[in-house]
Amino acid sequence: MRYNFLLAVLIFLSLTATSQNTMRPVDELINKTEPGWLLVQQWIDSAKNKVEVLSCDTVSAKDALYKTQVTTRSPMGAIIYSTGGLLIDHGWIRILGSGNSKLSRTVPDWNKGKSFKEFGDRPTFLLVADDVVGGFFAVNGGQFGKDAGKIYYLAPDNLVWEALDMTYTEFLHFCFNGDIAKFYDTLRWPNWKDEVENLNGDEVYHFYPFLWTKEGKDINKVSRKAVPIEEHYSLTLHSQKQLGPDK
Repeated sequence: MRYNFLLAVLIFLSLTATSQNTMRPVDELINKTEPGWLLVQQWIDSAKNKVEVLSCDTVSAKDALYKTQVTTRSPMGAIIYSTGGLLIDHGWIRILGSGNSKLSRTVPDWNKGKSFKEFGDRPTFLLVADDVVGGFFAVNGGQFGKDAGKIYYLAPDNLVWEALDMTYTEFLHFCFNGDIAKFYDTLRWPNWKDEVENLNGDEVYHFYPFLWTKEGKDINKVSRKAVPIEEHYSLTLHSQKQLGPDK
């Protein structure tokens, strides 16, 4: 637990470099003596849930790592540098890396314009994963409260950023071994696996009536269609504003 806390602090400090600070060159971010990927790979190999590791190319990996300014000693840096992303539980959860044809979004490029303006700016939060029903996972950089480095979840059925009380490392362990079915208890429908496995990682399902409405509470009684995740993210923020400041 102490290791997880210290690692979360290190990741947060790496992410809070300001635009006035010089960004470290990518060679300084690649840790060759204690690469975090060896540990992450062990976790994946022993995972209870299905984990698909997406391949990446060296150029994209270095670019994404440089823009994010985290080291490969950390699990986040390791995933960015060594994978195009991870697909969890038949693709239900998508953990961002450095991009792949199945999941083209990278951690830094997906966050630019959302949690910071320019690369090197301090992010108020960092979107690191999302799911097929339109939920988003983010590392708190101060936007959501004083628990910097902890994961928050923007739930599609209430549009509220919920504290999950776990670090990025603990979030990975949840994805690899946690009870995902229980977490999404009311958000799954019969034969979802067949649909989800064919969904591109840059798409999510749009539900109507919206899941956060009274009419949309039963996932089996609403219509759904695949839409670009960028479009869905914008709609989610717009809906939050319409519903009031508490959202």
